[in-house]
Amino acid sequence: MNQSSFPQLTAPRKQGLYDPRFEHDACGTGFVVNIKGIVSHDIIGQGLTILDNLAHRGATGSETDTGDGAGILIQVPHKFFQRESAKLGFSLPGERYFGVGMLYLPQDEKLRHQFEGIIEMISEEEGQHVLGWRTVPTDDSTLGPTAKAAQPVIRQFFVERNKTIKDRLSFERKLYV
Repeated sequence: MNQSSFPQLTAPRKQGLYDPRFEHDACGTGFVVNIKGIVSHDIIGQGLTILDNLAHRGATGSETDTGDGAGILIQVPHKFFQRESAKLGFSLPGERYFGVGMLYLPQDEKLRHQFEGIIEMISEEEGQHVLGWRTVPTDDSTLGPTAKAAQPVIRQFFVERNKTIKDRLSFERKLYV
């Protein structure tokens, strides 16, 4: 799966306590940023290239198509979420006036709704207002049977910044509490 344009180096020859037979892929991390802070979709493409080039980005079990997974962390895509929330019947406030929670919930619908109710209750207790929910679309066509059986339902909830919170940093702190 390695598609790197970098030359593939070979392990050094056996010497002392070193034996190249014990070489193998290990988990890795890659970082891509625009040092000028310019938002660009190119960064996502570069991040996905990193994932392609890390042969072992998640532990695999007996099924080669079942692993721990991998992902990318990006800025909140405000324009995208505005479009998506409009489709779902709610609107978002201006950029930095809302937060997004990512939840990995059980497949059981009754249990899932119970958890969502708890999230809404806690958000309200903390003085925040849940604007709406979104189910993240997924493609499980390449998952192995073990992963498919344990696959969570991925949901996002959108929280509006309370008017009493005056700055972005205080709001971010509130979201993490």
